[in-house]
Amino acid sequence: MSSPVRAATVSDREARTVAFGAFVGTALEWYDFFLFGTAASLVFNHLFFTGSPVAATLAAFATFAVGFAARPLGAILFGHLGDRIGRRTCLLITVTMIGVVTGVIGVLPTALSIGVLAPIALTALRLLQGIAVGGEWGGAVTLAVEHAPKDKRGRYAAMPQIGSPIGTLLSSGAFLAVSALPKDSFDSWGWRIPFLIAFPLLGVALYLRRRVEESPLFEQLLAEDERASSPVKDVVVHSLPQLLVGAGSAFLGVGGFYLATTFVISYGTATLKLPSSLMLAATLVAAAVEIAVLITGGRLAERYGAARITVAGAVFSAIAAFPMFWLIDSRSATLVIIGVTLGVACLSVPYAVSGALLTELFPARLRYSGVALSANVAGVVSGFVPLVAAAFLAGAGGASWTAAVLLIVIALITAISGMLAPKVALGRDDEVVEDVRG
Repeated sequence: MSSPVRAATVSDREARTVAFGAFVGTALEWYDFFLFGTAASLVFNHLFFTGSPVAATLAAFATFAVGFAARPLGAILFGHLGDRIGRRTCLLITVTMIGVVTGVIGVLPTALSIGVLAPIALTALRLLQGIAVGGEWGGAVTLAVEHAPKDKRGRYAAMPQIGSPIGTLLSSGAFLAVSALPKDSFDSWGWRIPFLIAFPLLGVALYLRRRVEESPLFEQLLAEDERASSPVKDVVVHSLPQLLVGAGSAFLGVGGFYLATTFVISYGTATLKLPSSLMLAATLVAAAVEIAVLITGGRLAERYGAARITVAGAVFSAIAAFPMFWLIDSRSATLVIIGVTLGVACLSVPYAVSGALLTELFPARLRYSGVALSANVAGVVSGFVPLVAAAFLAGAGGASWTAAVLLIVIALITAISGMLAPKVALGRDDEVVEDVRG
């Protein structure tokens, strides 16, 4: 049996620097990842895929889902490396991968130019995106929490989460700006601009992330030779309950979000015939509100515990599911924005504390692998949520109640997982850092 990891010492300033570096890198990761989701709804379904509008939309969402299917591969690869060679090194690799891949998507020829090779190339790049994201979030949260004093874990664990709405704001904002172009210009070159912006953003992210120091807890594991030889195997074999509970607790924050954004954008434009600018504006407002929810949720986790906040947020989301779609179905611009914002705000409550909850489930020697695998098992299923919702919608003749029921099911899975989390947590109280001032 391994010996416990002693408390490490960091200053408040260092903890904030690490959390900010994790946030910036994660914001870029989610900008790139969400960009693909928006493009799948507005661009890829007719520029890269052929067939009927329904078939093309389903094909675009299937490609979107490929990125999620690849995320466990990234979790396995970077989880192993993160628990063996360090958190910081892996995070530099992941942010570089996704920035380069996203920029390359911006120069891809369409199906009109190269035929079937266009969707094949797009799918391959989405696969690489998924691998990179699969290793990014778990490492960012682990690094932030392992630099944080125990009584401040909630706020620091929420910092990488804020990268999600920032990524949404940037990606939706970029598409909203280019959507003002004439349709021919938008389809020929305008949609490429948001993807090409990934290159300069990558430079900023790398500059900031290189300034982040390695986790003090990992350095102690390295010095005392307490690293796991096969961390991914150890998580699967010895921590399967923690892995399943972690995945369930993260499901609503990821799968619910894509239901409330990617699917809703498609539903609003294709079924309700609402302007794409309105649907993008709704996601922008929702993302802005989400930032406040995430900050508040992180503080609430410090006071009431991440598990309780997870359950509360899941219950709120289930209650809000039908009202959310009723508001969207009204076709009133104001009510549509309120509906999307309501849904995103509720499901962001458990998302705010997901990092804090998952890092409590696993000890330091398995933490990167455990957190990454949990989040990305949820991510695999989440990636298919828009596809499943679209299929249910088509089967029900365009009735939105199917999507509302799907959201309720996801919320209940997260609520049950939140209730089970304290019973299976393996994180030890001595694996914290001491707060040093001055």
